[in-house]
Formats: sequence, C-alpha cells, structure tokens
Amino acid sequence: MSVWEVLGELDRSQPRVGEQLICALRDAIEHGRLPQGTRLPSTRDLAVDLGVSRGLVVGAYERLVAEGRLAARRGRGTVVTAQSEVNAAEPGPERPAGHGTGIPTRPSAEPAVVALRPGVPDLGTFPRTAWRKAYERALALAADADLDYGDPAGAFRLRAELAAYLTRIRAARVDVDRLMITSGETQAFALLAETLRVAGVARIGVEDPGSRAVATRLAWHGLEPVAVAVDERGIDVAALDRAGLTTVVVTPAHQYPTGVVLMPDRRVALLDWARRTGSLIIENDYDAELRYDREPVGCLQGLAPEHVMLVGSVSTTLAPALRLGWLASPRAWRADLHRSRSLADGGGPVLEQLAFAELLAGAAYDRHLRRMRRVLRERRSTLVTALRRHLPSARVGGAAAGLHLTIELPDGTDDVALATRAQAAGIGVLALSDCLLQAGGAAAPADFADPATRNRRTGLVLGYAAQSSHELARAVRGLAHLIPG
Repeated sequence: MSVWEVLGELDRSQPRVGEQLICALRDAIEHGRLPQGTRLPSTRDLAVDLGVSRGLVVGAYERLVAEGRLAARRGRGTVVTAQSEVNAAEPGPERPAGHGTGIPTRPSAEPAVVALRPGVPDLGTFPRTAWRKAYERALALAADADLDYGDPAGAFRLRAELAAYLTRIRAARVDVDRLMITSGETQAFALLAETLRVAGVARIGVEDPGSRAVATRLAWHGLEPVAVAVDERGIDVAALDRAGLTTVVVTPAHQYPTGVVLMPDRRVALLDWARRTGSLIIENDYDAELRYDREPVGCLQGLAPEHVMLVGSVSTTLAPALRLGWLASPRAWRADLHRSRSLADGGGPVLEQLAFAELLAGAAYDRHLRRMRRVLRERRSTLVTALRRHLPSARVGGAAAGLHLTIELPDGTDDVALATRAQAAGIGVLALSDCLLQAGGAAAPADFADPATRNRRTGLVLGYAAQSSHELARAVRGLAHLIPG
C-alpha cells in the first residue's frame, strides 16, 4: 500500500492544506498505518502523488521531524521513528494488530513516566546537521592562536555575533567588551554571586515563587536570598524598598514558574527603583525568544544598561548539554567579573563557542527558533485544549511563551501530595508549592520553603516542550483522574 493510499484524499477546497497533510501523517504514524522504520517517498514524489506543492510537503516533513515522529537520514531518506502509542494508551475497544493495513505491528508497551519537566526543550529537535556543519566550519577557519589560552570572557568572534543578535532580537545595548560567555546560566549566577559578595553585597532579592536552584546557588556563594512576592503583574517592586534591597534577580520576559510577563507599569517602576537607589537588576532573560502569540517584549537591559546585568543561555532553545550562556554587565562591574572568571576557570571551551558563532552568523539559529516556535505553539495549544476538556476547574496561567505553563488548583488542594501521586501514576509534574521560597522575609539559606506559607498558592507546573501531542493529552487525562471534583 502506498503512502498516498494510507493518507487518503486531501480536501483542497478547504484552507490550510498543509495542516491537513501534517495531521494525516501524524495520525497514520500514531495508529500504526505507517509503522516504525517505514521509508517515506521523497518530497518531490509525494507532492506529485498528492497534487500539492513540494514546499508544502517539505514543511510537513520538517514539522514531524521536529516532533520526533520522522527522521531524515543520509542515504535512507525520511523514515518513521515513532512507535505507535494509540492502541496502548487510548481507551476504547481493542484493535487487532495491523488493523486497516494488512501489516502486523508489535503492540506498544505502556510508556514510562511522561515527564512534563519545565525548562527542558525537546532534545530530539536539536539541529544536529546544522551544528555539525557549523562546528566543521569553525574548526576549518580557526586560527592556531584560537587554540591557545584565550580571553576569559570568551571568543571574540562569538561575543561579536552574540552582541549583534541580542541587539537585533532582544533590543539589548551590548558592547562586545562587556559581554562574557559562560558555561550556561549556572556559571553566570555563580560568577555574579562571587563578584557581588566580594564587593560587599550581602542580601539579594529573588522572586517568590521562583527558581529554588538559583536561590540555592546564590546562598551557596555567600549571599542571603530575600523572597520578593510575584503576582499576576510580576514582581512586587514596592517590596524592594521595604526590604532595603540593592540587588534583585528577575525574569521579566516569562517568569519562572508562574509564566507571567512583567507588566509595563512594573517595568517602569523597577527601572526607576534601580536609577533612584543606584541598585542593580540581574535580568534572567529566561525563555525570552519563545513567545507564540505576539512579538516578545524587549529586555530591560536595553533601557538601562548601566543598571541591568543580562543573563541568558541556549539551554532552552538548543540543549543544556552545550553549556553555553552569556552575561552582559554594566561598565562598572566588568573588571570585577573578568577577575572572577579568570580565577574560576580561565575561560570556556573555544571551539564550541566558535561553532555557535557560525550558527548565528549563518542564520541557522534563527531558522531553528522559527521552527521551534511553530512546534511549541502547537504543543501548548494541545495541552491547553486538553486541560479545558478534562480539567475545566483548573485555571491555566502564564503567557503563551516558553516551555511550560501553570494550572492553579482548587483551594485546599495539596499540590505536593498530588505531584507525588502523579509521579506514581506515570506523570511527572512539579508542584507550584515547591517553587515557593518564603513570604515576605529573608529566606534561610538551608531551606527556602516556609511550611507556614508553602500552600498559599497551589498548583502544578507543566512542561510541554519534550512531549508529543498524544503524550500531552494522555498525561492530562491521567491527571484528571487524580484531582477531586
């Protein structure tokens, strides 16, 4: 049976023929009509068979490659990689193996935990071919001097390309000499904490709820994290004055974990606070490039570069394993940060930095982001639709951005216990209470969670980047059985 026969007729009288093709291919894969290992026809041949443009077929293949259902392999063409999960996961009458195809298929085993981890991209969509080409080009063009001990701030080529990119995409105002390449955000915050501590800073504001990992890292390096409340408009700027703080870490583009975007009046107030008091804002530009309903807001750093440190990385856009991040500092902090980096490790791996520079220069990074926005927009929409259908009482929170969203649960729900039950049922989620630090006071370095306030906001944080639409829907159905009412 040909692929054309498996897909059936496309309705060309209806709009979005490309989406019809994507849905038909996805359905055929999920229901086993295109079993794992099936080699699909070339884009040119399938376009001729279906009577559509080749570009439409190319787009469909690219979408399903990004979802992990297809793989484009040299010498083998495009093949089906995804196992059929519908028979094992969908309720309803049993279907015999190979139903509708005449081809026997293996029954699918029940998948392991569907880990709805926030902050982790779909690692199967990493642009391996583009990265290999960029790395090979970087290696071919690297001068002998590039292989010597270099500037601790990082390869000049990457800093120049990245400065141009951040200016173009994030409306930043970044000078190459004040931009440092780090081993991800982890090292950026470690360097910041050490530099601030040496400069005499003792206390630092952190968002609540917020990243416990960041708060713990700051405390490890000798700073005292002070929890500052976050509501539906972002961080409570007035609380900074009340707490007598001079430094704060914020995630204004897409707050972790609530997903809110810092509102314009709060942005103005935060910058006014920094200018009025001479304070420092550390802007974690988390998920900033991944906005799906509109263009993302520009970064704060571009509005006040002498009062804002800009921290970013490719961990959510490419892969955490690359360990590539950056830190753009005000002029007054450049020398101290450079000294801290020199003492810490003397600089990071140069060839990886040069490869990323090639990825930026050749626009391959822009193309990857455009593709990922399409995929992630669809996955988020699938998750929201499933939540509205199976958990109508749970309020979805967070902007249409990034790799996660939140759901608020009915009053009295123990979200930590619920997350434990979900894990046992094969659904990995994060309790919103586990992201609470402490309400309105100094957080103790040993344990940021205050038991008296840990349930003041209950909910779940759901990542959707690494799961197929089918897995997301299955996870929500499972959650619905665990939540009363």
